[in-house]
Amino acid sequence: MTSLAELIPAARSVVGPTPCGFVFGPDTALWGAAGTDSTQRWLRATLGAALGLPLPPGQEGAENTLTLRLDDTLDPEGYRLKVTTGWGVEITGGGPAGVFWGAQSLRQLLGPDAFRRAPVAPDVQYGVRHQTVEDAPRFRWRGLMLDVARHFMTKDGVLRYLDLMAAHKLNVFHFHLTDDQGWRVEIKRYPRLTEVGSWRARTKFGHGASPLWEEKPHGGFYTQDDIREIVAYAAERHITVVPEIDVPGHSQAAIAAYPELGITDVIDTTSLTVWDSWGISLNVLAPTDNTLRFYEGVFEELLELFPSEFIHIGGDECAKEQWRESSFVQARIEELGLADEDELQSWFIGHFDKWLSARGRRLIGWDEILEGGLAEGAAVSSWRGYAAGIAAARAGHDVVMCPEQQVYLDYRQDAGADEPVPIAYVRTLEDVYRFEPVPPELTPEEAAHVLGAQANVWTEVMEDQGRVDYQTFPRLAAFAEVAWSALPAPAERDFADFERRMALHYERLDALGVGYRPPTGPLPWQQRPGVLGRPIEGTPPNR
Repeated sequence: MTSLAELIPAARSVVGPTPCGFVFGPDTALWGAAGTDSTQRWLRATLGAALGLPLPPGQEGAENTLTLRLDDTLDPEGYRLKVTTGWGVEITGGGPAGVFWGAQSLRQLLGPDAFRRAPVAPDVQYGVRHQTVEDAPRFRWRGLMLDVARHFMTKDGVLRYLDLMAAHKLNVFHFHLTDDQGWRVEIKRYPRLTEVGSWRARTKFGHGASPLWEEKPHGGFYTQDDIREIVAYAAERHITVVPEIDVPGHSQAAIAAYPELGITDVIDTTSLTVWDSWGISLNVLAPTDNTLRFYEGVFEELLELFPSEFIHIGGDECAKEQWRESSFVQARIEELGLADEDELQSWFIGHFDKWLSARGRRLIGWDEILEGGLAEGAAVSSWRGYAAGIAAARAGHDVVMCPEQQVYLDYRQDAGADEPVPIAYVRTLEDVYRFEPVPPELTPEEAAHVLGAQANVWTEVMEDQGRVDYQTFPRLAAFAEVAWSALPAPAERDFADFERRMALHYERLDALGVGYRPPTGPLPWQQRPGVLGRPIEGTPPNR
């Protein structure tokens, strides 16, 4: 049995635990109220499979039962987990999501073996101590952005990351689907976006002035059926998938597929290929009616695939050199009565803000969409620091805080020379743990516009799943606690206690097969060869 004090992210309130507890066995039943179906399926398929428990359907109020209830007096994502000695476990959620997050806490309480695909040994009993947990998230947006444009991740890899998000109570998957280096989603009316735009001719390894090159194509894309499966899989885990189609910059892959989208009076766009390098491409979209209609067609298909409230349109790092050199673009600026290229970008973003709003969706973009005036109703992903997020919140716009200085997980984790592809500056596990999403400069009314926070995983230097794991973990666990738990001010946070709890969490990550960056020094169980998981050892069962 484990103590609730080992939970990550930390819970708000715990009464107990006591030395006694409840032991799960082959006869332990599962009963759930209407509205808890997805958690029931998850418990049987995941937790039941890991521990070798069938969890057959039970009766409400019966002993030896795992019971799922709903109580709308709780926060919609909040839950109460109650373990009664000898009777069973009851998880009550404010909504279906709350029940599911309570189930994630139960999984942690059952020990690392609960994170495996199958039982490690026959006839091992697992239990939880008598206690009551009250918990609810601090933020409604607890996000992870995964860049699959720079390096493609298979559908199964994406599903795996959704499971890892669920295990950490993260609930927004920001799916970065397009960039200069690749277009990753099938659009049926524009087949060349994937026929041409999803593959680049060679592969670059590394970053900076001395990369390595391999004359090997890289690419891949998700069919619309793949996307439907990903979205449905996420929904079962109460995760919202927010797609990103980047405009008007970071668009060379699209222009390579459809050259008329580019600035044709400045360069020969028919000669462009999907970009095989990193950085900011100068090739951007032309602000033409044809381009607007083209991307409206893209978004029409996208809205059928993604039911999310928000649609991310990028808007970042739009190089404006070609716009300045283009006689057509300059005439367009004059025709629209705009002052300059910044206002042209604002006009471009504003068009899709209105277009999405008319269809009941909301636009969100990187903080460059503030340049030239923020589109009405748009939300901002504040990545270049806090300043843009503060400005947007003060102007009454919703904000997701994801400043690169704190939560860009591609940045190096250590200053040592042996750190793989050490880009940018050091951001340690402790640095992430001391990230604060709400700037102290904001008034309570302004702070209410901070929807939450997001960790961003850009994959220029992550050529495979192992590298993504190494960069993302364990720092994503620290981020998850920041986004979920009601922590004190950054300087007052107990990082030593977090590290203590991580000692057990590394066992959970091992059971999940996560190739995290190992901490300094051996972990406790690495000094005890042969110990697998933490089943009940010497604790009186069901007393």
